[in-house]
Amino acid sequence: MAEQVESARRDWAEGYRRLLAEARDPRAAERLHAQVGAVTDELRKRVGSTFTLAELAQAYAGSEQWTRDAVSERAPTPGWPRTVALAGDAAFHLYARAAVDYEP
Repeated sequence: MAEQVESARRDWAEGYRRLLAEARDPRAAERLHAQVGAVTDELRKRVGSTFTLAELAQAYAGSEQWTRDAVSERAPTPGWPRTVALAGDAAFHLYARAAVDYEP
């Protein structure tokens, strides 16, 4: 499980770095932050407020469809299918900071 968590954390960190790079454009930033917000709202429902990184990694393993659904329903901005994976990874990266076992 530790390897799965570390692999997921690398994906999340890379997604967050890419989000920061793309968000330099103010129009893109607004759309991306709306997408991250939609995924974060869904994470709260699925994972809750008390969780471990392993539990978050498990949610990530099955997240492709529900992140697409969350963004398409709550933040369907122009071009959203192109950036939904990036927004999902960034949302997981930010959400991971609240894990009971989080260490930078």
